[in-house]
Amino acid sequence: MDRRSFNRRLLAGSAVAATGVTSLSLASAQSATSAPSAPGAPRTAPAGGQIRHLKLYAEKLTDGQMGYGLEKGKASIPGPLIELIEGDTLHIEFENTMDVPVSLHPHGVDYDIANDGTRMSKSHVEPGATRTYTWRTHAPGRRADGTWRPGSAGYWHYHDHVVGTDHGTGGIRKGLYGPLVVRRKGDILPDKQFTIVFNDMTINNKPASASPNFRATVGDRVEIIMITHGEYYHTFHMHGHRWADNRTGLLEGPEDVSCVIDNKITGPADSFGFQVVAGESVGAGAWMYHCHVQSHSDMGMAGLFLVAKPDGTIPGYEPHHPVGAGREADSDAEAGGHSH
Repeated sequence: MDRRSFNRRLLAGSAVAATGVTSLSLASAQSATSAPSAPGAPRTAPAGGQIRHLKLYAEKLTDGQMGYGLEKGKASIPGPLIELIEGDTLHIEFENTMDVPVSLHPHGVDYDIANDGTRMSKSHVEPGATRTYTWRTHAPGRRADGTWRPGSAGYWHYHDHVVGTDHGTGGIRKGLYGPLVVRRKGDILPDKQFTIVFNDMTINNKPASASPNFRATVGDRVEIIMITHGEYYHTFHMHGHRWADNRTGLLEGPEDVSCVIDNKITGPADSFGFQVVAGESVGAGAWMYHCHVQSHSDMGMAGLFLVAKPDGTIPGYEPHHPVGAGREADSDAEAGGHSH
């Protein structure tokens, strides 16, 4: 499914949740009616300023891990993508279905102390209870003293801050985390989005033998949301594709002096994102992504970015073909992605 297939989208405030949906992209609800500026041009984010509402659950999974979900029984790791535009306000009705206290703590957005999501401020949620968290975003602007205030736009994340310890160490280790994207008016919108979380020595809390693969077709505009949790520093490297080391990952023109990279160091609670055009200049193939700390990749911190030809074939790729010592690639189905 791509961003153009709006009939299968789950939009903020909608009354019915589509079965199996694990993403919630708010920007597309507004962008669906905004036509490209020229034939073939990408869609862009409109102005924000909307009040959004979202229902979110915390629950235990059958394997002993924990996750956030948009429906009961549908929690996932990572949790649902939450996407806003600068100027939006989001009210999250958050229900704890577990037998331990839990919370929801965001990075990158505005909130008052009652919405901090910590035990210290008594803004956590007891077992079986519900509370509403409110997050606000804003565009850049000038302060009263004349200095410039940055906006909220960026690639952020949310996570528990209670389970296990007052810092949520147990909750994060078990999978209570998810992506949060705030866009600026005019930002280019992707066709597909994938969230990759390096959590200790796992990718998306999966064992080394089941690291997630992600699928796209040559020419798709793909957005990668990269988050790191746990105790270790990693490096994120993607084969065959490069991006600009700035807020969006996109060069703004020939005068943009942002460094172009294909490898970035990332530490606990870091997050960044970027867009690439799948297969641009390199074509279809099973392109590896991995942590470039050698011992980490040897222990299984690697997966595949599967870029197919328009006919669906991937040159040289065989599902379950070994891609490293002690592990095999899992199936070529999308894993952990948010397609729009």
